[in-house]
Amino acid sequence: MNYNLLIDNLTNPALLFFVLGIFAFYLKSDLEVPSNSSKFISLYLLFAIGFKGGQELSHEAFTLEIGWSMLFGISISLVIPLYTFFILKRKLNVFDAGAIAAAYGSVSAVTFVTAVSYLESQQLSLHGHMVAIMALMESPAIIIGLILISVFNKDEPYLIKKRSVIKHSFTNGSVLLILGSLVIGYIANAKQAEGIKPFTNDLFKGFLAIFLLDMGITSGRKLKAFFSFGWFPIIFAILIPLINGCLIALLSSFVTHDITNRFMFAVLSASASYIAVPAAMKISVPNANPGLFLPMALAVTFPINITIGMPIYFLIVQNT
Repeated sequence: MNYNLLIDNLTNPALLFFVLGIFAFYLKSDLEVPSNSSKFISLYLLFAIGFKGGQELSHEAFTLEIGWSMLFGISISLVIPLYTFFILKRKLNVFDAGAIAAAYGSVSAVTFVTAVSYLESQQLSLHGHMVAIMALMESPAIIIGLILISVFNKDEPYLIKKRSVIKHSFTNGSVLLILGSLVIGYIANAKQAEGIKPFTNDLFKGFLAIFLLDMGITSGRKLKAFFSFGWFPIIFAILIPLINGCLIALLSSFVTHDITNRFMFAVLSASASYIAVPAAMKISVPNANPGLFLPMALAVTFPINITIGMPIYFLIVQNT
């Protein structure tokens, strides 16, 4: 293994700010990012990624490879919740199993953003169509998770309003913003887009560092209660993402030979949603425990991916 890659990632300022956030909580510091500022920064990151992706996409011709890549991405988000649900159901109730399966089949926009920064540290740039694929991968897993809950809940009939679930999946704020920014970036005149380049490019890493500081503080708050659920959720939240990421890093070679695309597929398959899925479950499955699936995605899987996951996925796509 190329340990220099791992060391470079572990000394990344954005990651170190995430660790600082966790330490700040356990030191009982009053350090916090105001909620309004945190929301603004998360909106900015999604906007910047979407807009830059749209600009890149405007220079790309739609090819058969891009079409297959979109189908591959959607397939990943359909298959992961199916197999993880049956693993989870052995230890957890149907509601929690369905919610967690949906979270791990869906994607994390923040992990995606961090992966883009990782690529830039390797002097590589993201292809615009991967932003569209990321947005397409948000919703299918949510729908599969809800269907599984409906089918396997034998105690009481659980009515899922399919139309409202599908609508919510696509009108979720993070999905709508990144898709909207992608479209705007795609149709925007290149000369006029240059005018906001300092905002979308130059400030990006600084805002990402502050956002990860906030994520670290939030993760620290959720870890204590999460440990009361025992070892199974922790082991699942560590191993399943790494297995998914490594497997997709290998399988993606059948769809595309581009290193950056394969890396992003691996990261997306390894990530877990802690924005879109919790919002959907709160509306549709109030019986699911957010004190379980939220810390799994945010406090365990997210740091695992940005510390050891990304260097491993990158090494796999480089050498296969």
